[in-house]
Amino acid sequence: MIPRTSLGPAGLYLHIPFCGKKCAYCDFASFPGLGSLYAPYVRALRVEAEASRETWRDVEFATAYVGGGTPTALPADLLAEVLRIPRDLYRLPEDAEVSVEANPGTVDRAALGALRSAGANRLSLGVQSLDDRELALLGRLHSAEEAVASYHLARRVGFANINLDLMFGLPRQRLAAWRATLVRALDLRPEHLSLYALTVEEETPLAGSIACGDLPAPDEDLAADMYDLAAGLLAEAGYAQYEISNWARRTPEDDPAPTAWPRLACRHNVIYWRNGLYLGLGAAAYSY
Repeated sequence: MIPRTSLGPAGLYLHIPFCGKKCAYCDFASFPGLGSLYAPYVRALRVEAEASRETWRDVEFATAYVGGGTPTALPADLLAEVLRIPRDLYRLPEDAEVSVEANPGTVDRAALGALRSAGANRLSLGVQSLDDRELALLGRLHSAEEAVASYHLARRVGFANINLDLMFGLPRQRLAAWRATLVRALDLRPEHLSLYALTVEEETPLAGSIACGDLPAPDEDLAADMYDLAAGLLAEAGYAQYEISNWARRTPEDDPAPTAWPRLACRHNVIYWRNGLYLGLGAAAYSY
């Protein structure tokens, strides 16, 4: 058994290693074309959770996070089964933060409604860009319009806490295009934004395109300018930066102390950053 300590709240992570298509920049543990393994994988995930239950029985989890891969590659009924695992087998309070990663183009209103009904209360949309040329370069399956439509669908089915993932420092990306993506994203008023500088990973299609000269390498100085631009725009729009890549929208309930975490910060990731306890379940997950 793992006793509770002064480390604060604990988090539970469930990894879904499937996706519809491998993106050009991705070196994560994610695999397209394995639909026949969806149901067996979810069954195996529950078996693994049952095997860990005794060890973690005295731990109350403040958060559960379903990541990938693309969790929404799973059919809605199987993803609902994944979301039942934390409440069936562990101590997860009613007010826990329950996040699910989703990619635009893999969700419709019915799927998002099923997620909300199954207990997800925070959605992280992998938008990456609101420029169709950049999305094509990254190998994404969705368009900018589909990303915005997915956001509005999530609002309609009841998600009151939504994060948007965006990427900058892409080959051929211009500062004006990055500004346009940021402005359009801020117009949506999400609760949270995660902005990541592109890392070109070895043996990815994007790295190959750069190596053979089809694409230029990212411009690090321009990426720094993009970061500075984002920090300024988000501060003006009322977002508090609480980690190097993460901003949360300020609320009247926020503690005004400069070192306080904003109320809409991702509680699950805060557990990681504070070296708290977490249990990882699934193909590429680990625990601490």
